[in-house]
Amino acid sequence: MRELAVQALSSVERGYDLLAPKFDRTPFRTPETVLGPVLRELRGLGPFGSGLDLCCGTGAGVEVLRRVCRERVIGVDISAGMLAVGRERLRAAAGPEGGSGGVGGPRPAWVRADARALPFGPVFDVVVSFGAFGHFLPRARPGLFAQVASVLRPGGRFVFPVVAPARPGSARYWGLLGFDGVMRVRNALWRPRFVMYYRGFRLSDVRAELAGAGLGVELRALPELGWRADGSPRCRLVVATRR
Repeated sequence: MRELAVQALSSVERGYDLLAPKFDRTPFRTPETVLGPVLRELRGLGPFGSGLDLCCGTGAGVEVLRRVCRERVIGVDISAGMLAVGRERLRAAAGPEGGSGGVGGPRPAWVRADARALPFGPVFDVVVSFGAFGHFLPRARPGLFAQVASVLRPGGRFVFPVVAPARPGSARYWGLLGFDGVMRVRNALWRPRFVMYYRGFRLSDVRAELAGAGLGVELRALPELGWRADGSPRCRLVVATRR
Protein backbone atom coordinates (compact mmCIF):
# COMPACT_ATOMS: atom_id res chain seq x y z
CA MET A 1 0.00 0.00 0.00
CA ARG A 2 2.87 2.35 0.72
CA GLU A 3 4.37 1.69 -2.71
CA LEU A 4 1.02 2.25 -4.43
CA ALA A 5 0.55 5.52 -2.53
CA VAL A 6 3.97 6.78 -3.62
CA GLN A 7 3.26 5.80 -7.21
CA ALA A 8 -0.17 7.44 -7.18
CA LEU A 9 1.30 10.71 -5.94
CA SER A 10 3.91 10.76 -8.69
CA SER A 11 3.69 11.74 -12.35
CA VAL A 12 2.64 9.07 -14.85
CA GLU A 13 6.24 8.64 -15.96
CA ARG A 14 7.69 8.43 -12.44
CA GLY A 15 4.83 6.25 -11.20
CA TYR A 16 5.48 3.64 -13.88
CA ASP A 17 9.23 3.82 -13.31
CA LEU A 18 8.54 2.83 -9.70
CA LEU A 19 6.01 0.14 -10.65
CA ALA A 20 8.12 -1.38 -13.44
CA PRO A 21 9.99 -4.09 -11.46
CA LYS A 22 6.66 -5.62 -10.31
CA PHE A 23 4.42 -4.65 -13.23
CA ASP A 24 4.28 -8.10 -14.83
CA ARG A 25 2.96 -9.56 -11.55
CA THR A 26 0.09 -7.07 -11.30
CA PRO A 27 -3.39 -7.06 -12.91
CA PHE A 28 -2.28 -4.08 -15.02
CA ARG A 29 -0.35 -6.23 -17.51
CA THR A 30 -2.46 -7.14 -20.53
CA PRO A 31 -3.51 -10.78 -20.00
CA GLU A 32 -2.96 -13.60 -22.46
CA THR A 33 -6.75 -13.92 -22.80
CA VAL A 34 -6.65 -10.59 -24.67
CA LEU A 35 -3.29 -10.94 -26.40
CA GLY A 36 -4.20 -14.31 -27.96
CA PRO A 37 -7.34 -13.15 -29.85
CA VAL A 38 -5.57 -10.00 -31.03
CA LEU A 39 -2.67 -12.10 -32.31
CA ARG A 40 -5.12 -14.29 -34.21
CA GLU A 41 -6.64 -11.26 -35.95
CA LEU A 42 -3.23 -9.79 -36.74
CA ARG A 43 -2.16 -13.04 -38.39
CA GLY A 44 -5.18 -12.74 -40.64
CA LEU A 45 -4.31 -9.13 -41.51
CA GLY A 46 -0.58 -9.71 -41.97
CA PRO A 47 2.14 -10.63 -42.30
CA PHE A 48 3.72 -7.21 -41.80
CA GLY A 49 7.16 -5.82 -42.39
CA SER A 50 7.60 -3.48 -39.42
CA GLY A 51 5.53 -2.92 -36.28
CA LEU A 52 5.32 -0.47 -33.39
CA ASP A 53 3.92 -1.14 -29.90
CA LEU A 54 2.64 2.25 -28.71
CA CYS A 55 3.02 2.81 -24.94
CA CYS A 56 4.55 -0.65 -24.80
CA GLY A 57 5.23 -0.92 -21.06
CA THR A 58 7.22 -4.09 -20.45
CA GLY A 59 6.49 -5.40 -23.93
CA ALA A 60 3.39 -7.61 -23.97
CA GLY A 61 2.42 -6.13 -27.34
CA VAL A 62 6.02 -6.33 -28.54
CA GLU A 63 5.87 -10.11 -28.14
CA VAL A 64 2.69 -10.20 -30.24
CA LEU A 65 4.28 -8.11 -32.98
CA ARG A 66 7.33 -10.36 -33.15
CA ARG A 67 5.03 -13.16 -34.28
CA VAL A 68 3.56 -11.21 -37.20
CA CYS A 69 6.39 -8.87 -38.33
CA ARG A 70 9.28 -10.01 -40.48
CA GLU A 71 11.70 -7.08 -40.45
CA ARG A 72 11.50 -4.79 -37.43
CA VAL A 73 9.65 -4.36 -34.12
CA ILE A 74 9.91 -1.33 -31.87
CA GLY A 75 8.41 -0.68 -28.45
CA VAL A 76 7.98 2.96 -27.45
CA ASP A 77 7.12 4.23 -23.97
CA ILE A 78 7.71 7.32 -21.85
CA SER A 79 8.84 5.27 -18.84
CA ALA A 80 12.52 4.34 -18.87
CA GLY A 81 11.86 1.86 -16.07
CA MET A 82 9.26 -0.06 -18.05
CA LEU A 83 11.51 -0.18 -21.11
CA ALA A 84 14.41 -1.45 -18.99
CA VAL A 85 12.28 -4.30 -17.63
CA GLY A 86 11.09 -5.22 -21.14
CA ARG A 87 14.64 -5.23 -22.42
CA GLU A 88 15.85 -7.36 -19.50
CA ARG A 89 12.99 -9.85 -19.89
CA LEU A 90 13.97 -10.40 -23.50
CA ARG A 91 17.63 -10.77 -22.56
CA ALA A 92 16.77 -13.34 -19.89
CA ALA A 93 14.52 -15.30 -22.26
CA ALA A 94 17.23 -15.31 -24.93
CA GLY A 95 19.72 -16.91 -22.55
CA PRO A 96 23.51 -16.91 -22.84
CA GLU A 97 23.37 -17.81 -26.52
CA GLY A 98 21.53 -14.56 -27.32
CA GLY A 99 18.68 -16.22 -29.24
CA SER A 100 15.30 -14.81 -30.09
CA GLY A 101 13.87 -15.08 -26.57
CA GLY A 102 11.66 -18.06 -27.30
CA VAL A 103 9.22 -16.12 -29.47
CA GLY A 104 10.94 -15.86 -32.82
CA GLY A 105 10.77 -12.91 -35.16
CA PRO A 106 12.97 -9.83 -35.17
CA ARG A 107 14.70 -8.71 -31.99
CA PRO A 108 12.90 -5.56 -30.81
CA ALA A 109 14.32 -2.11 -30.23
CA TRP A 110 13.16 -0.08 -27.22
CA VAL A 111 12.70 3.68 -27.61
CA ARG A 112 11.89 6.18 -24.88
CA ALA A 113 9.56 8.84 -26.29
CA ASP A 114 6.27 10.62 -25.73
CA ALA A 115 3.51 9.00 -27.81
CA ARG A 116 2.27 12.52 -28.63
CA ALA A 117 5.58 13.32 -30.39
CA LEU A 118 6.79 10.12 -32.04
CA PRO A 119 10.36 10.27 -33.42
CA PHE A 120 9.63 8.27 -36.58
CA GLY A 121 8.63 8.82 -40.17
CA PRO A 122 5.98 6.79 -42.06
CA VAL A 123 7.85 3.48 -41.75
CA PHE A 124 5.43 1.10 -39.97
CA ASP A 125 2.98 -1.37 -41.43
CA VAL A 126 1.18 -1.91 -38.13
CA VAL A 127 0.88 -0.09 -34.78
CA VAL A 128 -0.70 -1.77 -31.77
CA SER A 129 -1.58 -0.50 -28.32
CA PHE A 130 -2.93 -2.26 -25.23
CA GLY A 131 -4.57 -0.49 -22.31
CA ALA A 132 -2.80 2.86 -22.67
CA PHE A 133 -5.55 5.28 -23.69
CA GLY A 134 -6.67 6.03 -20.15
CA HIS A 135 -3.46 8.01 -19.78
CA PHE A 136 -4.57 10.56 -22.38
CA LEU A 137 -7.25 13.14 -21.76
CA PRO A 138 -9.95 13.24 -24.47
CA ARG A 139 -8.64 16.54 -25.81
CA ALA A 140 -5.23 14.90 -26.40
CA ARG A 141 -6.53 11.98 -28.43
CA PRO A 142 -6.89 13.70 -31.84
CA GLY A 143 -3.22 14.70 -31.67
CA LEU A 144 -2.25 11.21 -30.53
CA PHE A 145 -4.10 9.58 -33.41
CA ALA A 146 -2.56 12.07 -35.85
CA GLN A 147 0.87 10.98 -34.61
CA VAL A 148 0.00 7.33 -35.18
CA ALA A 149 -1.22 8.10 -38.71
CA SER A 150 2.01 9.97 -39.41
CA VAL A 151 4.18 6.91 -38.70
CA LEU A 152 2.07 4.47 -40.73
CA ARG A 153 2.76 3.72 -44.35
CA PRO A 154 -0.26 4.12 -46.67
CA GLY A 155 -2.42 1.09 -46.02
CA GLY A 156 -0.82 0.56 -42.61
CA ARG A 157 -3.02 -0.54 -39.70
CA PHE A 158 -3.55 0.84 -36.20
CA VAL A 159 -4.96 -2.01 -34.12
CA PHE A 160 -6.18 -2.05 -30.51
CA PRO A 161 -8.86 -3.81 -28.41
CA VAL A 162 -11.73 -1.92 -26.77
CA VAL A 163 -13.76 -3.44 -23.94
CA ALA A 164 -17.50 -2.74 -23.94
CA PRO A 165 -18.62 -0.16 -21.37
CA ALA A 166 -19.81 -1.44 -18.02
CA ARG A 167 -23.55 -1.89 -17.62
CA PRO A 168 -24.97 0.99 -15.52
CA GLY A 169 -25.57 -0.16 -11.99
CA SER A 170 -23.17 -3.12 -12.20
CA ALA A 171 -20.28 -3.60 -9.77
CA ARG A 172 -17.81 -2.81 -12.55
CA TYR A 173 -19.68 0.39 -13.40
CA TRP A 174 -19.54 1.66 -9.81
CA GLY A 175 -15.93 0.55 -9.44
CA LEU A 176 -14.81 2.49 -12.52
CA LEU A 177 -16.90 5.49 -11.55
CA GLY A 178 -15.36 5.51 -8.08
CA PHE A 179 -11.83 5.13 -9.42
CA ASP A 180 -12.24 8.01 -11.87
CA GLY A 181 -13.75 10.14 -9.10
CA VAL A 182 -10.81 9.52 -6.81
CA MET A 183 -8.36 10.37 -9.62
CA ARG A 184 -10.18 13.63 -10.37
CA VAL A 185 -10.03 14.68 -6.71
CA ARG A 186 -6.35 13.69 -6.54
CA ASN A 187 -5.50 15.72 -9.65
CA ALA A 188 -7.44 18.73 -8.39
CA LEU A 189 -5.44 18.75 -5.15
CA TRP A 190 -2.00 17.44 -6.09
CA ARG A 191 0.73 18.08 -8.63
CA PRO A 192 2.11 16.56 -10.77
CA ARG A 193 -1.06 15.10 -12.27
CA PHE A 194 -1.43 11.37 -12.77
CA VAL A 195 -3.71 10.89 -15.76
CA MET A 196 -5.51 7.54 -15.58
CA TYR A 197 -9.21 7.61 -16.37
CA TYR A 198 -11.21 4.59 -17.51
CA ARG A 199 -14.60 6.05 -18.41
CA GLY A 200 -13.78 8.68 -21.06
CA PHE A 201 -12.93 6.34 -23.95
CA ARG A 202 -16.23 6.23 -25.84
CA LEU A 203 -16.07 4.24 -29.05
CA SER A 204 -18.26 6.66 -31.02
CA ASP A 205 -15.90 9.54 -30.17
CA VAL A 206 -12.82 7.46 -30.91
CA ARG A 207 -14.12 6.45 -34.36
CA ALA A 208 -14.69 10.09 -35.27
CA GLU A 209 -11.22 11.07 -34.03
CA LEU A 210 -9.56 8.27 -35.98
CA ALA A 211 -11.43 9.34 -39.12
CA GLY A 212 -10.25 12.91 -38.53
CA ALA A 213 -6.67 11.62 -38.53
CA GLY A 214 -7.18 10.05 -41.97
CA LEU A 215 -7.82 6.51 -40.78
CA GLY A 216 -10.65 4.30 -42.03
CA VAL A 217 -12.17 2.33 -39.14
CA GLU A 218 -13.37 -1.29 -39.04
CA LEU A 219 -14.63 -3.07 -35.91
CA ARG A 220 -14.14 -6.79 -35.35
CA ALA A 221 -15.62 -8.88 -32.54
CA LEU A 222 -13.25 -10.94 -30.39
CA PRO A 223 -15.55 -13.90 -29.69
CA GLU A 224 -13.06 -15.61 -27.35
CA LEU A 225 -13.82 -12.87 -24.79
CA GLY A 226 -17.54 -13.58 -24.74
CA TRP A 227 -20.80 -11.78 -25.38
CA ARG A 228 -23.06 -9.45 -23.43
CA ALA A 229 -26.69 -10.19 -22.63
CA ASP A 230 -27.83 -8.09 -25.61
CA GLY A 231 -25.72 -10.18 -28.01
CA SER A 232 -22.97 -7.60 -28.52
CA PRO A 233 -19.32 -8.60 -27.99
CA ARG A 234 -17.63 -7.91 -24.67
CA CYS A 235 -14.53 -6.78 -26.55
CA ARG A 236 -14.02 -5.42 -30.06
CA LEU A 237 -10.88 -4.94 -32.06
CA VAL A 238 -10.47 -1.59 -33.76
CA VAL A 239 -8.63 -1.85 -37.09
CA ALA A 240 -7.91 1.65 -38.39
CA THR A 241 -6.26 1.80 -41.82
CA ARG A 242 -4.30 4.76 -43.13
CA ARG A 243 -5.91 5.88 -46.37
